[in-house]
Amino acid sequence: MSKLTISAIPLLFLLLLFNVKQTSAQGMSAYFGLGSATNSAATSAGCAAHFILDELQPTPACEPAPTMGGVFGVIGADFMITPHLGVNGEDTFRFAQASYLPAVGINARPTFYDFNLVYQPISGGKHIVPVLEGGLGGSKVSLYFTQQTCAIISVCSTQSGFFASANHFQLHGAFGVKLYVTSNIFIKPQVDAHWVRNMNQQYGRNLVPQFTVSLGYTFGER
Repeated sequence: MSKLTISAIPLLFLLLLFNVKQTSAQGMSAYFGLGSATNSAATSAGCAAHFILDELQPTPACEPAPTMGGVFGVIGADFMITPHLGVNGEDTFRFAQASYLPAVGINARPTFYDFNLVYQPISGGKHIVPVLEGGLGGSKVSLYFTQQTCAIISVCSTQSGFFASANHFQLHGAFGVKLYVTSNIFIKPQVDAHWVRNMNQQYGRNLVPQFTVSLGYTFGER
């Protein structure tokens, strides 16, 4: 499954929800934000081993193991079926490739997507609305190979291309708060926890915490 296809899944899901008769719904919120997801290095010794060719003989090499971090974006939407219960979809992605194994020119770009049940204990136009989410989805770690070639010392070019990915199942939970600055516009700080099966094959652990702040808009009643 391509990266574009995976990223489009939450949006297609939300479009289908939007086609439900609006008279039976309590409102829809869309949001976009920034934050970060973190994970430790893949090896406890802090060293990632790989092999390099030295006169056609494989030679073990070691360099600092990669950690997850950097700037992530999040896009999503809530569709409230009742004043307190609803569903949502989210896509969280690292904006840029991160150095993964620099000695061999490998970069990585993690992505998380999830579908959730949503519970909002407060309704009726309040300015502060807590939001609880729980659901499932997937995660993808895309790997890119970067190579620099030089005709002379001062004339070089760098090429980067996708060459592999690791896809994993995930369970997702989150707690956020919608802080309404107007009747429809809100700011939403949120803490997420992704439990990603076999993520410790690329990073240090399966549990990936995430912290984001989003700007959103609520359509319809709330």
